[in-house]
Amino acid sequence: MSQEKLGDLLGLTFQQVQKYEKGVNRIGAGRLYEVARILGVPIDFFYEGVGAASGGANAPESGPSVMEFVSSGEGMQLSLAFMRIRDPKVRKRVLDLVKSLVEEETEQ
Repeated sequence: MSQEKLGDLLGLTFQQVQKYEKGVNRIGAGRLYEVARILGVPIDFFYEGVGAASGGANAPESGPSVMEFVSSGEGMQLSLAFMRIRDPKVRKRVLDLVKSLVEEETEQ
């Protein structure tokens, strides 16, 4: 499929698709989900060979994989909301909060 055709299906220009492909622009979870749907591939296709996302050596021994989380309703909502936070300091504080909640849970 051409970048132009993919762009049309996503409502983007082919230049925007090119920037995603080259890594100039980051692609959000929702957009990546749409690309996977359009191309007819599972979303984990884009994560082949990437540690925890593919169940590799860096994957946690227990708990859902990254792909299971991102594919879940809560995971998608959290990812999309987090991406809308523009202030890097606020994003860091949210991440620190989530990490502290995990630490509290594992201590109990």
